[in-house]
Amino acid sequence: MAWNQPGGNGDNKDPWSNDNRGGGKRGGDQGPPDLDEALRKLQDKMNSIFGGGGGGKSSGSGRGGSMGTGFIILVAAILVAGWVAMGFYTVNEQDRIVVLRLGKYHDTVQPGLRWNPTLIDRRYKVNVTRVESKDHRALMLTEDENIVDIALKVQYRISDPKSYILKVRDPETSLAHATESALRHVAGTSEMHFVLTEGRALMGDQVQARLQQYMDNYGTGLQISKVNIESTSAPSQVQAAFDDVIKAREDEQRVKNEAESYANGIVPEARGQAQRLLEEANAYKEQVIARAEGEANRFLQLLTEYSKAPEVTRERMYLDAVETVMSNSTKVLMDVEGGNNMMYLPLDKIVESSGSQMGRSSGGRLNDDSVQDVADEVIERLRRRQSVRREER
Repeated sequence: MAWNQPGGNGDNKDPWSNDNRGGGKRGGDQGPPDLDEALRKLQDKMNSIFGGGGGGKSSGSGRGGSMGTGFIILVAAILVAGWVAMGFYTVNEQDRIVVLRLGKYHDTVQPGLRWNPTLIDRRYKVNVTRVESKDHRALMLTEDENIVDIALKVQYRISDPKSYILKVRDPETSLAHATESALRHVAGTSEMHFVLTEGRALMGDQVQARLQQYMDNYGTGLQISKVNIESTSAPSQVQAAFDDVIKAREDEQRVKNEAESYANGIVPEARGQAQRLLEEANAYKEQVIARAEGEANRFLQLLTEYSKAPEVTRERMYLDAVETVMSNSTKVLMDVEGGNNMMYLPLDKIVESSGSQMGRSSGGRLNDDSVQDVADEVIERLRRRQSVRREER
């Protein structure tokens, strides 16, 4: 039988009702709670917290209002303290902070402990000491209408944080486009041989100067530290032919260097030999001149002595001449005047006999003194014989 059918229990009760009338104990403990009741209780609690008096509870409204006001003040103080604490931050030595207040540039914060109001200021951290690098590679047309493949690396850092954050939307993209433009301008005004060989360092400097000018004009806040041309080569399709050309040029330079080295070795040697010959000629000239002057002086001195004593000087000259001749000969034959016999003087035997006596103490070897003694002895004998002949005459 249905619960609300007449004649059942005669009370026509709602089984989910909290009413205990009718003698039955079918309250809230035996079914789900009433939603309206639960919402009403929650509303009463909220009113008591925030100072609003609930229906039928006017006696406790004053106390609840004072408690709600204190709680609100406490919560507000906690929120304010948290908001202030969230505004403190530390800036490192290598960083700078760009501050925007309500969307407008306010300040660039230096290193140290700083504070900015949260939710009002926006902070952008920028590292101004780290050097970044960006690679770039492209095919370029040179002045002599040849194509070269150039690879370079750009090193840069942020010098102006404000310009880097606010003036350009994407500084790295602007840097890539500016690098392409600067490299194309420099390569377009250079010949291919210059680009492939000794012009790489100079090209790097030129690209760096032009690229820095572009960055300053754009207001990117970037400082170009260095541009390195890492490689320059011909396109891959004609690389083999260009390698042969470069090898031929290197061989040409090598042969030139070898020729210059040979010339640098031969020329000083020839100059040294020429100088040696000049010095020898000058020495010979000086020797001949000195000898001629000596002979002339000796002749003049001899002439002076001869004018003083002709006989003595003549005899002395004769004896000196004979001494010179005898000292170079080992045997002498002398014609005796008034006879048919010739006198034979074996000078070599005389020297040997005299040397054997005088050279025993020196190990059997003759010295200059012993030879001179023998020559003096022979000359003395000749003088005696000559004087005997004069007396006989």
